[in-house]
This record gives sequence, C-alpha cells and structure tokens, in this order.
Amino acid sequence: MPSSDRAAAVTRLKGLRGTLVPLVTPVDGDRRVCATSVAGLVESLRGHVGAYVPALSTGEGWTLTPGQWTDMVRLTVEHAAGTPVLAGVALGDAAGVRSRARAAAGLGADAVVVPPPFPGPDGTRRGLVEHFAEILDGSPLPVLVYHEHVVSGAPLDLEALRAVCALPGVVGVKDSSGSADFTRGLLDVLDGGVDVPVFQGWENLITEVPGVQGFVGPLANLEPSVCDEALAAGAEDAQHRVDALSERYRLLTDDWYLHVKAELVRRGVIGTALPVD
Repeated sequence: MPSSDRAAAVTRLKGLRGTLVPLVTPVDGDRRVCATSVAGLVESLRGHVGAYVPALSTGEGWTLTPGQWTDMVRLTVEHAAGTPVLAGVALGDAAGVRSRARAAAGLGADAVVVPPPFPGPDGTRRGLVEHFAEILDGSPLPVLVYHEHVVSGAPLDLEALRAVCALPGVVGVKDSSGSADFTRGLLDVLDGGVDVPVFQGWENLITEVPGVQGFVGPLANLEPSVCDEALAAGAEDAQHRVDALSERYRLLTDDWYLHVKAELVRRGVIGTALPVD
C-alpha cells in the first residue's frame, strides 16, 4: 500500500508539465561527481525547467556507480531550491529499483524515473505491468515511467503501457519510443480515462504530436526556453529551430551527452567534458 508520504508526493507532482531537464553528470579528473559543477548546472537552469532529472540516460545513468548515483541525486536535491527532483533509476530489475527508490527518498527526491524491465539471465522478460506494479508496491516515491526500448529491448505495447499509467503512484510517462504514431496512440488511450501527463522524449518530435504535456531531453541542458517555446507553439518554425540546435550540439550522435558536456564547458557552467567512467 502506498505511504501517506508517497500520496502527498503524488499530489505535489499532479501539475508536472513543461520542460524537464535530464541533467548531465559532471565529473572531475578522478571521475568523482563534481559538486561545484552540479551547483553551476542547476543554477544555470533555475526558473527555466519544471523539474531536474539526474541520473537518466543523458546523465549516463546506465553506467553510474552507486556512489556516483548517490552523489548526483544528493547534490541535485541540495541545489534544487524546491524545484522537483526526479531521480533516474537505470536498472531493469524490480528489487534493484525499489532499493534505489528508498535511497532516493532518503536523499530528498520527489519521484523516481524508471525504465521497462530488462531480460533476465535466461533471456526471459517480465511483463511491463507486473514489473511496475511490483516496484510501486514497495516504493516510497511516485514513479515517472521512462518508456524506451533501445537499451531495454522492451517491445512497444500500447495497452500494457496504458495499464501501467493507470497504476496508483504513476505521475507521468516519458515516451522515448521514437514514434510519433505511438505517442499519438498513447494520448488517445489515456484520454478521458487516465490522468497522467505524457512527456515527449525526442527533440525532433516535440511539435509532431499535439497534446503532449511536456518534454524530457538533452537539449534542455542547453536551451530550455527553446524547448518550452516549441511545446507552446507547436509550429513548424519552432521545430526547425529545435532541429537546428540539435544538429549544432550533435545531439543525434551515440555520445550526445559528451557533446552537451562540451558545450557546457565552453559556456563555463561545468568543469570538464569527461564521461563518468
């Protein structure tokens, strides 16, 4: 059963909308999370984003050590000044996610962002609904669903995702399917029945699907106002501007997060463009 604290967090996040920033993870030469750089990054985005999201894919969440993950979440909360913090948990097993959710709650995060289940050692995969139901049964924090399939290999299943969104404690879904048709279908199946905001997970699709309530993507580290404008305008010229910036900052490459870091170093926001490992 959800705790009263989780229910209160769900209420606080009910109006979550707009641009949420999946923060890069700044590290020093010893690959330790750099406290000064995290403070500078959070400050550079203050007032321009609806939530900070540390340790997601742009934050190299798949490769962070437990210590790096803890430091990044802790420092983000420390400097967030009341803006919601949604901690990425890039793990594919329910028990591991629940453990990180408890740790995130202890660090002061408002929610966790969770991907689909990964295949087990025998190659089998748990069902999407079963996976998230088990997580929510033991999580002290609400969950924003990170719907992706590139890393997890999870199938795109519209009805299963709708059922997940209807679970108590789910406060949103980041749709990184990469398919405008899938996102449209998700909005259709949620309409009138499940009050959960849908966040677009790809820059090139921000204006492609009218009706999304927000955006979560790497460009928000650099140009959050442009992302907000594209969401609000939903116009072709706004999308062209987003596309041009995505090309300029090389966000369509496999190591996009390093290019975001390099631009932040150029601007004097963080100290190095090093990867976390």
